[in-house]
Order: sequence, then C-alpha cells, then structure tokens
Amino acid sequence: MTTPTRVYIARLAGLPVFDPNGDQVGRVRDAVTRLRTTNRPPQIVGLVAEMPMRRRIFLPINRITSIDADSVVLGTGTLNLRRFEKRPNELLVLEDLLDRRVTIEPDDRPGIVVDVAMECNRSGEWSLVKVAVREQTGRLTRRGHLRQIDWDRTRGLIGVPDTQGTANLLALLEGMRPADLANALQEMPDSRRNEVAAALDDERLADVLEELPEHDQVEIIAALDRERAADVLEEMDPDDAADLLAELPHAEQEVLFELMEPEEADPVRQLMKYQKGTAGSVMTSEPVILTPDATVAEALARIREAQLPPAIAAQIFVTRAPMATPTGRFLGIVHFQRLLREAPSQILGGVLDSGIDPLQPDTPLPEITRRMATYDLVALPVVDTANRLVGAVTVDDVLDHSLPPDWRDRSGDADA
Repeated sequence: MTTPTRVYIARLAGLPVFDPNGDQVGRVRDAVTRLRTTNRPPQIVGLVAEMPMRRRIFLPINRITSIDADSVVLGTGTLNLRRFEKRPNELLVLEDLLDRRVTIEPDDRPGIVVDVAMECNRSGEWSLVKVAVREQTGRLTRRGHLRQIDWDRTRGLIGVPDTQGTANLLALLEGMRPADLANALQEMPDSRRNEVAAALDDERLADVLEELPEHDQVEIIAALDRERAADVLEEMDPDDAADLLAELPHAEQEVLFELMEPEEADPVRQLMKYQKGTAGSVMTSEPVILTPDATVAEALARIREAQLPPAIAAQIFVTRAPMATPTGRFLGIVHFQRLLREAPSQILGGVLDSGIDPLQPDTPLPEITRRMATYDLVALPVVDTANRLVGAVTVDDVLDHSLPPDWRDRSGDADA
C-alpha cells in the first residue's frame, strides 16, 4: 500500500475515491473500526464511501492501494454495492468519536477529541493508535493545548459518552452540499442528529431540511424551541415550508404561523390552501418576476444572484405591477438563452414569449409533467382566474412530487 503509515481520519473526509482506471466512484465519509476483546486498540476494517444516488457502501481496508492528501485509490474496480450498515461491535470514527469529552491519563485532564489517527503495522493491519485531544482549560478566553495522546491513555472513548460536542463535527461538515449534509444527518443517532441540526445557522438548517424526508424534518423542527423553528421556516422556500407544516398538527401550525413574520407566513398559508397533487400545491410562490419595461441587463443581473436555484433562474416571468404574487396581469416569459442574445438595453416587453399557456392552480401533476416533457420546459407559470401570476412550477417541483414518497429516506434504500 502506497500511503503514509499514520493517517488522521478527519483529513480523509470528503476525499474522492478512485478505481484502478482513475474513475471516481464516490467520496470518503468515515472509517469503520472494530472493537477487540483484549486491551489492544480497535482495528480499522475499512472506509465508508458515499456513491451517486446517496448510497453509502463499505470499502474493505485491504482493497485500498493508496491514501494521500488528495485521494483514496482502490486496487479493484469490483465493489459490493450493498448499503453499509454498522455492526454491533463496530464504531464509525468520525460519527462516534469526534467531539467526545475524554480524560487524559495519568493526570486526569479533561479534553475534547478533534481527530483520531490510524496506523499500519508491519503485517498490514491498521489500528487506532493516536488521539488528537484539545485540553479544556475552563476559561472561555483561552483555548487549551492540542495534544497527541496514545489510544490507551485516553479514557472515555468507548461506551456511551456523557456528552459529545458538535464543534469539530460541524467544521468537518461545513463544506458539504445541503443534500450531502442531509444524508450525513440521517446516518446519525436521533439525539446526535438533533444536536448537530440545532447548531447550524437558520439559513443552513433550512437548506438541509429541504433535502430531508418529511418525518426527519418534523422531528428536527419539534426538537427546536418554537421561536427558532419559526425563524427556520421563514428561511425555507415557501413550498417546502408548506409541505413541512402540513405534517404538523393544526394547533402547532397556528402557533408557528403566529411567530413568523406576516410577509413570510402569508405565502405559506396560501400554498397550504391548494389541493394536494395540483399545480398550486407544488409551485413556488417566489419565481423571478420583472415588469415589461425592465431591461435585459436588469434581468441578467437578477438571475445571476447566487441563492437562486438553477430551475428558478432559467427564466424571467414578465407581469404588470405589482411584482409580488399575486402579481398584475401575466404577460409572458423570457428564457435566459434569449437574454444572452439580446442587447443589454433591450426591454423585456419586446422579447418575451407569450405563446406558453399558463397552468391553473388546480392543474393536476400528470398534466404538468406532460406539458413540461412536450415543450422541453424547466418551469411553467401558474395564474389565477384574473390572469395574475401566483407562482411557477419547476422541474424540481415535479420530480420531488413524482418520485416515491420515501425517495429521500436512506433507510428505504434497497440492497444491491
């Protein structure tokens, strides 16, 4: 194996995993260690890698030919695609050990685990030998020393921890996309998941909740105090917030609505009035809307905003004032490709496409799907009886409501 003899496992998180042909098969998410009946340090038996379609699989350590700062390389292209499940005598190093509060022998100093090192012996066996621990000083203004401690000098690593913090784990998860972070949360015990979720800021937690199954969304929201829950709901897209609130008892819905700002609560209330499985129930009430006298330059600046999802940013909906839904009279759509072909000073009223028939709020989902497929569209306008724009259905909305209800649920993965 072409690799250092000692590897700190937190540094592996997120590294790409390649097969012998150089094709990426996934990314490292954790390391699996097996506890021993003797006093010897736990043995590393493999890595957990996340593949496309959110499947986590086990990579035996003896199938890995190299580990470096940039990648992990396998010695075989044959993989067992069975979804990884932890066995009773195993631990996931990052999930179970990171942030544990431990005691350093022989002076019984308290500390927090920030990383764990595995080391390879002459026979090719990997074991956990060193623990990177930051001492706790008891003073808020001073960080403790970072020490490398032998595994057998660190008490509190094995067994149920009294407390397990989140700071280092959050730092490890910081660079993940919301969907990947949602996957990581689903792999954690409920108490750990709720603790990590509560430590995220409102906007980040809102993004992650939108990627979780509804039952996990409800459990996380229920674990927050109500004012914090209302703040997070305000940060969510109105259609996702409406779906989440629909899973809560009516009395709880009303409490949260009262705590939300009226301008954030009103669009969510409106979406919850539409019948399930219709355009009104799946649409977003916040597409990109401009008036016909806006210029191409203004439109391009608007769709360049980083927080806009690609399906929303793919087109401008042109209406008469006001521009907040329900708008003035709906006039048409300008697709971003058309914007790129026009002069920046051109006004939208001169380049809009008025030939796309808008949806009604009660248009059923199968009809929406057929229209999008027929005309190769990524979004369709939704108008009321007065021809006012009330929202837009995107291809993301259609996919989200066309897939099986448990498609986000990792526990629903079928074994390969």
